[in-house]
Formats: sequence, structure tokens, C-alpha cells
Amino acid sequence: MSETVLLHFPFTGRWRTENSPADRVPSHGSDAFGTRYAVDFVAVDAHGRSGPRSWRTHLATEPPQTYLGFGATVLSPGDGQVVDVHDGEPDHAGRRSPLTLAAYLLTQGRRARGGADSLAGNHISIELGAGRIVTLCHLRRGSITVRAGQRVGVGEPIAECGNSGNSTEPHIHVQVNDGLDVATDHALPMAFVGAGGPASGWMPRGREIVHVPPLG
Repeated sequence: MSETVLLHFPFTGRWRTENSPADRVPSHGSDAFGTRYAVDFVAVDAHGRSGPRSWRTHLATEPPQTYLGFGATVLSPGDGQVVDVHDGEPDHAGRRSPLTLAAYLLTQGRRARGGADSLAGNHISIELGAGRIVTLCHLRRGSITVRAGQRVGVGEPIAECGNSGNSTEPHIHVQVNDGLDVATDHALPMAFVGAGGPASGWMPRGREIVHVPPLG
């Protein structure tokens, strides 16, 4: 196995882990688009809810602003250089209802045929070192504050959490690859430092809550 890349969590506050490689590999059910070791984080409240519930939660779609994570600050998970930025994709309505999720799954193939940008939505890729590129996906349209070629430091605000691309509710998708071409590059395993885990880094399991205190 390739060397594990150590990252810092790209957020503060309370976030629930989804699709974790600590539970299964490939974590998202496929090796396509370099997602073998990818992980998702959803902002939640003290009760583990991603947003207040209403009749729409059970029967319809919900505006992305309904969710706690929408607009939350996304931080650089390491020191490095921005090598790719994609913006302009719309933020979709959220879907927690089984009825709306079923309809969404029927359009999965169409989004995949649209390519990596269609799936990732608005995203930022940061090169942490030779052959180590971390990408953060599903960012809020118009929120990206960095550009390609710019140096960023760990914990630096770079965007906001959104619901763009292949996303049913606002969340942050994180993956590490050895290049920018997801058709040919390789996924790399990663671990996170901080938030009560071992200094050597750890990967929270699915549904596990990560609580990162505010910086400073």
C-alpha cells in the first residue's frame, strides 16, 4: 500500500463521517474517478442532525440553506500550492427524503457521463508535495477564495461548504491522488491529525462524529 498522507480536518465544529475507508475500500463503492480512499463529512448539531426537519424532509427536496453545513468555512488541510480550481457549478436542493433520493439515483449515470467536474462540482486541488494532491469537492458556488498557483497554509480559509456536483446534501468530500487526471492517476490513503485522535493520524469510521474546536 502507498504511504498514508497526513491531513488536518478541513473544518471546525461538529461533523459526521460518511463513506469512510475505515469501513470499506473502495469507500464509495467504486475505484472510478480516484475515489478509492475518499471520505465525506456532513456538518451536524449536538443531536447528529444535518439540519432542522420539516414535512419537506420526508416528502420533498429542501433548499441547501436548510442544512447546517451550507456556507460553513472550508479550511486548507495542509500546506501546499493550489494546482486546480473549478467554480460555477450550481448548488442543488438537498434530499433527505427516501422518495427524492430514489429519483436522484436514476440520474446518477447522466452525472457520471458528464465527467469529473460534473461529479465533484466546485472544487479545489492542493499539491502538498510531489505526487500528493488533495482535492476538496462540492463547494459552494462563488465561495472559493484561492486561485491556481497560490500558496496556502494549513487551516487557511479557502472556500465554503456547498451542495454542488454529485451531492444530496451539503458536505465536504476529501480525496488524495498522485495526479490531477482522475482517469489515470492513483488514489492514496490518508489519515487526519487532531480532534482527539492519535498524533500519527486516524480515519474516523462511518457515522462517527468529529468535533474540531475553533482555531486559536
